[in-house]
Amino acid sequence: MGSVLESLDWVVLSIYFIALIAVAIWVILQKNKNTEDYFLAGRNVGWFVIGASIFASNIGSEHVVGLAGTGAESGMPMAHYELHAWIVLLLGWLFLPFYMRSGVFTMPEFLEKRFDEKSRWFLSIFSLLGYIVTKVSVTIYAGGIVVSELLGIPFWYGAIGIVVFTGIYTIIGGMKAVIYTETLQTIILIVGSIIVTYLGLQEVGGWNELKTTVDSQHFNMWRPMSDPDFPWTGLLFGGTIVGIWYWCTDQYIVQRTLAANNIKIGRRGAIFGAYLKILPIFIFLIPGIIAFALSKKGIITYDKPDEVFPTLVKTLLPVGLKGLVAGGLMAALMSSLASVFNSCSTIFTIDIYKKLKPHLEEKRLLKIGRFATAIVVILGIIWIPIMAKIGGGTLYKYLQSVQSYIAPPITAVFLLGILWKRINAKAAIITLLSGLVVAALRIAAEINIENLTGIAHSFAAINFAHMAIFMFIFSIILCISVSLITSAPNYKAIKGLAFGTLTKEQSNQTKNSFDKIDIILSILLIVIIVIILTYFTG
Repeated sequence: MGSVLESLDWVVLSIYFIALIAVAIWVILQKNKNTEDYFLAGRNVGWFVIGASIFASNIGSEHVVGLAGTGAESGMPMAHYELHAWIVLLLGWLFLPFYMRSGVFTMPEFLEKRFDEKSRWFLSIFSLLGYIVTKVSVTIYAGGIVVSELLGIPFWYGAIGIVVFTGIYTIIGGMKAVIYTETLQTIILIVGSIIVTYLGLQEVGGWNELKTTVDSQHFNMWRPMSDPDFPWTGLLFGGTIVGIWYWCTDQYIVQRTLAANNIKIGRRGAIFGAYLKILPIFIFLIPGIIAFALSKKGIITYDKPDEVFPTLVKTLLPVGLKGLVAGGLMAALMSSLASVFNSCSTIFTIDIYKKLKPHLEEKRLLKIGRFATAIVVILGIIWIPIMAKIGGGTLYKYLQSVQSYIAPPITAVFLLGILWKRINAKAAIITLLSGLVVAALRIAAEINIENLTGIAHSFAAINFAHMAIFMFIFSIILCISVSLITSAPNYKAIKGLAFGTLTKEQSNQTKNSFDKIDIILSILLIVIIVIILTYFTG
């Protein structure tokens, strides 16, 4: 297997890695004095770094490759998920003030403060297992493919090499190392991908020529409600439910905003991250459509959709720039991997180990945090052969549907818990457990759909995004009903953790935490999203 990179590309790639190592060493030399330093970078991170880290955490190499492949195969429908940028605003404006006010490190910890220990234990264990089986495994597998393709080395070498390299600076440096290296990685990834898009448009003959070459359906985000893959109702409403879970309640993302030292900076980081979130449409999805147009013109060929982005890199980019884009793809992989390593370590150390042994000193907890990260790294490596047998593309698509089943109950509990003070601990845990049961039944039914008939078959055949809507409605009704037929929570104990329990001072603090510029930038983003939604209609 030969590498697509030439001498100058290797020089550029080497410079990128040297810069990455330099940033990591600089951060590591700052030293982590306590758990707040290690897991939340001392709560002293600026808005630019927070926004870049949010973006980098979200965009993994499987996201880059998968989104370009989807653009080539199906066109624009998946852009709905990238327009979840407005949900990142929701994190900054609605959720973050409550999280920051509570002083928590993790989302399970917030659930305990708002409800009780049972909810915390549920989300801690559920999140930890979910991260290892989904985020770690998919990222490592896709990363191994990307690295082996670009560098011309065996899959195993690429996968293990990236895991070990990322694991070392995550273990030593903690959140600071993750969040600052992600800032560099974001810049590299965006610059490299913009170059691919620009050169691709030039090759195809410009935007109008692209629209002429590709059928109008490729530029249509709004497919019929009956569409088996991309019904607009599922993408718009079901996608929003999954989006609120991912962007507003998942430790993986929220931990970045908690690294700010006040609500204003955390919110501005979320606003900046929301603007960056729009970019994948233009730097990953559109290149996929460009590749489809180029293949129709006979300029490039590819066998599978997942080969689209690497094919564009090989075909379009001159020597030197290939190295830059290769660095961008590796940046996408490492940033996602580092984020999930750190999030797993945080949840295990703060929500499980510290809960079991509450009187441990800070130095001991730091050691446990590093040890937990190392264990996740090892589990990730062990998982590689299993991933290789299952197959990356099929599993990645399957995991997207699984998210639609696990998100609704968690979204319902967090959303209702903040919006309405009457929601109590019994309602929260019953909703979470019931949602897990329904999700398990759905997954089991989906796997055995060929053997099912009648109602069971109909249940298994519901589009996954529509299923998210039904499960969310069920969760909302269940949560409210249980709350109303059981006793109200102790409102003094949840002061400041839900609307209706805010003191006048807390309300004033929230009002004073934003300026006109924050409002203007947020409204502008909504306008941009509406323009994109109305433009891509075929």
